[in-house]
Amino acid sequence: MRTLLRLQEVDLRIEAYKARELEIPKQKGKLEVYRKRLAAELEEREKTCRALALEQRECEGEIEQMQDQIAKYDKQLFSVKKNEEYQALLHEMDLVKKQIGLKEERVIAIMMDLDDARARLEEDRKRIAAEMQELDRQAAAIDAELQEAVEERELLEEQCGPLEREVDPALIALYKRVRSAKKTGPAVVPLKGEVCTGCNMHIPAQMVNEVLAGEKAHACIHCGRLLYDKENVKDISARS
Repeated sequence: MRTLLRLQEVDLRIEAYKARELEIPKQKGKLEVYRKRLAAELEEREKTCRALALEQRECEGEIEQMQDQIAKYDKQLFSVKKNEEYQALLHEMDLVKKQIGLKEERVIAIMMDLDDARARLEEDRKRIAAEMQELDRQAAAIDAELQEAVEERELLEEQCGPLEREVDPALIALYKRVRSAKKTGPAVVPLKGEVCTGCNMHIPAQMVNEVLAGEKAHACIHCGRLLYDKENVKDISARS
């Protein structure tokens, strides 16, 4: 029973490492979510700059077109003979010039907004680059932690075979059936008085006496876990 308990200690540690191996990558998943959020934030800043630059080009193009229109109107003035047509052309030219003035004001506003947006973009690039580096550092630490967990588990798994060979084959088979059924946690538990500490249910007196005597292995009639008396294996910690 002492050797079986040593084996169980190893198995439980292996179980804990396997749980860590499943949990550790989730931490990296959270980092990836944050990384994508930073990338989206930077893309949004760049999108704002691109939109402002595009609007500036469009406004400048419209101004150029309107200036060409004024030039055409100006040429038409020399060929107009009627005063009403002359005044109408002047009126059209005046309207276009006002539109040009509005567009030029908008261009100035865009240029100011674009300067601010580019300045913020540069600041955000530096900040996000630093945060990305920190995420890379954390991701590398997580990878190292996972690798360490895998290596520790593999070392423990190497101990299982020799320990199993020291235990009676029938007892090992029973132990493995219980562990397979329970999935997690100990398959071998101590008695506490007449109670199984695995399920906290009372055990028949005859079975309790046989467990206390250490004559043979017994499984709890309620949960199926193997039972043992702590007094019979009280030096297990020192031996393990």
